Amino acid sequence: MKFGNMSLAGLFLIAAVVAAPAASATDPSFLLTATSQNFDAYFPGYLANGYFSTMTSPRGTEPSPSYMVALMDYAKDDIARPAAIPGWSEIDYNPGGGWLNSTRLSPNIFTGYTQTLNMHDGTLLTSYRFVYANKSSDIKVITFVSQAANHLAATQISITPQFSGDIQLTFPIRLWSEHQPRYPIGKMTGDEMIAAVIASGQNLDNKPVPTPDRAAVWYHGVTRVVSSDGDARELTLWLDGKAEQGLSMAEAAAIELPPGLAVKDVKLEKGPYRLSLNVVATVEQGKTYTFTKYIAASRQDWGGDAKADLAIAKQARQTGFDALLSSHQTAWHELWKSDIVVDGDPKVQQAVHSDLYYLLSNTTVGTAWPMGACALTPNYAGHAFWDSDSWVFPALLLLHPERAKPIVMFRGRTMQPARDRAIQYGVKGAMFPWEADPETGKDYTPHFAYGVFREIHVNADIAIAQWQYYLATGDDAWLKQYGWPVIDEVAQFWVSRVNYNREKDRYEVLHVTSPDEAYDDVPNDSFTNAAAKKALTIAIAAAQKVGAKADPQWAVIAAKMYIPFDDKEQRHLDFDASVPHDKITWMGSSLAWLMYPNLDLPMSEQVRKNDFAFQLHELKVHGDDPNEMMMVMLAVGAAELGDAKTAGDWIQRNLVGFLKPPFNVRTETVANNAGYILATSAGFVQSMVYGLTGLRIDEKGLDPAYAPVLPPTWKSLTLRHISFRGKHYDITVARGTDGRAVLTRLTE
Repeated sequence: MKFGNMSLAGLFLIAAVVAAPAASATDPSFLLTATSQNFDAYFPGYLANGYFSTMTSPRGTEPSPSYMVALMDYAKDDIARPAAIPGWSEIDYNPGGGWLNSTRLSPNIFTGYTQTLNMHDGTLLTSYRFVYANKSSDIKVITFVSQAANHLAATQISITPQFSGDIQLTFPIRLWSEHQPRYPIGKMTGDEMIAAVIASGQNLDNKPVPTPDRAAVWYHGVTRVVSSDGDARELTLWLDGKAEQGLSMAEAAAIELPPGLAVKDVKLEKGPYRLSLNVVATVEQGKTYTFTKYIAASRQDWGGDAKADLAIAKQARQTGFDALLSSHQTAWHELWKSDIVVDGDPKVQQAVHSDLYYLLSNTTVGTAWPMGACALTPNYAGHAFWDSDSWVFPALLLLHPERAKPIVMFRGRTMQPARDRAIQYGVKGAMFPWEADPETGKDYTPHFAYGVFREIHVNADIAIAQWQYYLATGDDAWLKQYGWPVIDEVAQFWVSRVNYNREKDRYEVLHVTSPDEAYDDVPNDSFTNAAAKKALTIAIAAAQKVGAKADPQWAVIAAKMYIPFDDKEQRHLDFDASVPHDKITWMGSSLAWLMYPNLDLPMSEQVRKNDFAFQLHELKVHGDDPNEMMMVMLAVGAAELGDAKTAGDWIQRNLVGFLKPPFNVRTETVANNAGYILATSAGFVQSMVYGLTGLRIDEKGLDPAYAPVLPPTWKSLTLRHISFRGKHYDITVARGTDGRAVLTRLTE
């Protein structure tokens, strides 16, 4: 019997793994550590393997929200939103004076506290002495979500009591109640939504860390438990559940008690909010007792039911924690063979590693799921935006092409909803939505945000990503079967969406939303028109590759596509000059995105300088609490201009305020706490992969389109073990004898 990417036979193989020799000390750039100073402003990170997750918690043992890939709640009148699966990582301990998870966080109670996210190993290790009610216990907790066996996770607590006597432990699966209040966001206007939030006693204002600003709107969906049970004698728990009007899922747990533990009682607890095994035992002072909770999880179309998960969890227990952990660590170490190495700036190196960690934690292999805008969390309702295609995909493409591939496969899998949507809006081909459900691909843009249905550049972004995958892999069979149908129908969309201006003999795109979204109904947004032109040009090239006939209109429209330009100032305009550029926005301007690596609009060096200068000016004059998706692109723009110092300055700027401690979680802006934005992590990675190196993926290959640059204090930048057209390379930017940056490429 096979469950997703792991079979029972696979677990038997893991059982044969001999623990690896002790590794050398982990590079500190892979370690993020919390101390008791973080108690008052602890911004959770997460552990995940692309399929399911758990949020971190300060004690390492609290009930923590968990999510599963594309498991969505479809409540009536609402948007699709991620259904929180039953929390699995919780363990609670009572030495006789109070429960660990209910005791206030204080440095005097949790003494010697440290919690380390080891990104190299994919583990969370928490340790402290729990001092309460005249008793103390040394606690060590380690949790991981397996990268080697994707249905598995485990958490282990080691307790060394400084007393002798009875203790209690609970091993729950937490059954979350439905979030209240719940709004019919699928049909509410913006004013109605704000009024409802205020009526509930909440607001959408910026809040102190770690409270999410948008929790009133981006709350989790619900998974309802269909059946559940456990066995106190076998130390097991299991349940079958179903997301609201959505897919089924299952979980199971197998508990391992320490050998020789003096167990007094084990009871099964079945309640409305938790399914738990509760243990009472007698311990001796100074002796260490280790308890392990093995978890197996699955969902419809990825694995089996509770019975199948129970078999996996029990086999994991038989295999043992050390062997499972070793296999998990080995899998993460294999991923880190592809890396970005910064010599000369430890803070940047650590940020690069945390960004890669969060990206890799949300990738799958051999699937057709996209990346939710905010990973396996409920922020932005888990929907697939252009973030998935234009931000995350390019960041992964050279380092992990097999993990970038599901993103482009998702668009091919969801062509039919895009065709249906095109009919709805009176256009042809495929019209992909601004916010796509990650399971079905259907449009679930909130009604209050529906002005962004005009943010149609997503349809060009998708075609560009499809072509990039082909160029990076050279996979002709893939292009013909998967990429070409998407590219073709996107081109058909643009032919039916443009307007021909006979008087000026040019093609225009009217009534669009700019990437600078405050401008939500403008003619001829420059980024949109430039992206549409590139998508049409790609369609012509792709047709030739697959032996199809290109529509003659593609070339005509591409040649005459209007991209607004100010001849006097010798720079591009954000959109048609008829629209005043005078709003306060969180980007100031979108001209920086014309330099974005995916688009890379051809222009003279002087125009590029002028565009860049205008972007910076508008950021100061018309920008407010800027969105980091734009901010990270400024390093790329400076690099394209050959300005190493300015590129380095913008890289440094993106370390300030956006990275929330203790685990470097990137937020959308400095002031708001919309966290886990994968596009911002991916943008920072892209500033290294494509910005400083000057590399572009084009028909010529992996092309040095711009001279490489290196920030003044850096010694080198290395892209390690990247993949391009079946070969692996190390690419290094270092200083030549004249002090200038030089790019070298070494074939492995």
